[in-house]
Amino acid sequence: MRIGLLGTGPWARMVHAPVLEAHGALDFAGVWGRRPEAAKEVADRHGTRAYDDVDALLADVDAVAVALPPDVQARLAVRAAGAGCHLLLDKPVAATVAGARDVARAAREAGVSSVVFFTTRFVPEAADWIARQADTGGWFTAHAQWLGDVFHGADDHPFATPWRGEKGALWDVGPHALSVLLPVLGDVRRVAAAARGLRDTVHLVLEHASGASSTVTLSLTAPPAATGAELELRGTAGVSVLPHGGDAADALTRAADELLGAARGERPHACDAAFGLRVTEVLAEAETLLAAGAR
Repeated sequence: MRIGLLGTGPWARMVHAPVLEAHGALDFAGVWGRRPEAAKEVADRHGTRAYDDVDALLADVDAVAVALPPDVQARLAVRAAGAGCHLLLDKPVAATVAGARDVARAAREAGVSSVVFFTTRFVPEAADWIARQADTGGWFTAHAQWLGDVFHGADDHPFATPWRGEKGALWDVGPHALSVLLPVLGDVRRVAAAARGLRDTVHLVLEHASGASSTVTLSLTAPPAATGAELELRGTAGVSVLPHGGDAADALTRAADELLGAARGERPHACDAAFGLRVTEVLAEAETLLAAGAR
């Protein structure tokens, strides 16, 4: 499969480009970026071609991997699907529900496959744990916390990007928590409560289709010594904790493998654009509650 990379930022340089170059079943055919000089730098480093025209890249490939801010990703994903390209997307798929709906609709109407790179879902130990807990059932409640220090006194942090500064932890790490909670506890029937903590920290209470509830704490401004991701389930089977660990490059390699499988018609992926849309809808519902609480 010939694949192109859209984006030249830290995530693209650190993870996407090396993985696409090394993947044995992919032909890393080119890079496009909003800054042509950055695209050339990435392309030269990985032995591929830099494109000035995104549509020219889309015409030359079978799929695209996207590492761009969510609002830019959504617009280009629609164009890529229209050009017949399969989609390896980043989370969140869009910054608005309307944008995510456009992506899901474009992929469906074009008949292309899509995989959204919710990192935890592609770490083998975590993915196996999620599947086991979903099969076990009987969960009463869960607590998830994703705490980072991207904006805690680190002006040069590679992920201190404008869109994260604007949208905060809810939209950056919130998708990770939801990507684990939804397959285990069921869809979110409603966001029962949302409150702000220090800086960009948010706290959510979710009601799930299974009848279980969950609480979620998210931050990109936690003290460095307090960072980390944890998720604990409690129910009739006792207590179960999401395993730690996993390498982002290995996870993206697995996501690419699963996009290849979906493109061969094996089945729609569980983390496809439609699932990405549902996660975006939950984030937007929480954002609305947070805005109402601030008035």
